[in-house]
Amino acid sequence: MEALKQLAGLKASEYVTDGMVVGLGTGSTAYYFVEELGRRIKEEGLSIIGVTTSSQTTQQAQRLGIPLKAVDAIDVIDVTVDGADEVDPQFNGIKGGGGALLMEKIVATPSKEYIWVVDASKMVDCLGAFKLPVEVVPYGSERLFRYFDKEGFKPSYRQKNGQRFVTDMQNYIIDLDLGKIEDPVGLGNRLKAMVGVVEHGLFNGMVNKVIVASQDGVHVLEA
Repeated sequence: MEALKQLAGLKASEYVTDGMVVGLGTGSTAYYFVEELGRRIKEEGLSIIGVTTSSQTTQQAQRLGIPLKAVDAIDVIDVTVDGADEVDPQFNGIKGGGGALLMEKIVATPSKEYIWVVDASKMVDCLGAFKLPVEVVPYGSERLFRYFDKEGFKPSYRQKNGQRFVTDMQNYIIDLDLGKIEDPVGLGNRLKAMVGVVEHGLFNGMVNKVIVASQDGVHVLEA
């Protein structure tokens, strides 16, 4: 599986050229993309500016010597490469398994090109088997949790090291065990309208390309 993730990450790096502002994704597959950019900077003299999607990726990029700017310091990102937890045939997806969905969506929004790198297991007919992350502010989060429970969404607070997980933005994540999401666009709009919900892990209609690594090679799917 790791070899497949690496193949996808290496393929994505081909879309990065000199002078670009590049969004650096978070997660186990995007990791290999960032590593390859670090290698190209060191060995090939690639000149880019990176914009990171998490503190984890920031640390990785700094270790590799990738020059960085804050998202507030740029107007346009040329290309962002990130992973995804599920992708459906309409190129809607679930992200946020690593807990960085808010920052990931902020970086994706001003990107000219937005690419996901995944292994074949992430391609699904219908979203929802992967729990849907919903990032919420701590104040009033229990009320939201009770509402999700009443709606049959089977909510659970994200945990880490036996404690409630706190995002880089100091929020909580409530994971919804939905099984199937028949209308991801409608659900996304419904969640976003709830007071106290900062962001949700449905990335609907945002991605341009999905790079899929499988046992029979690497395939580039275009929206």
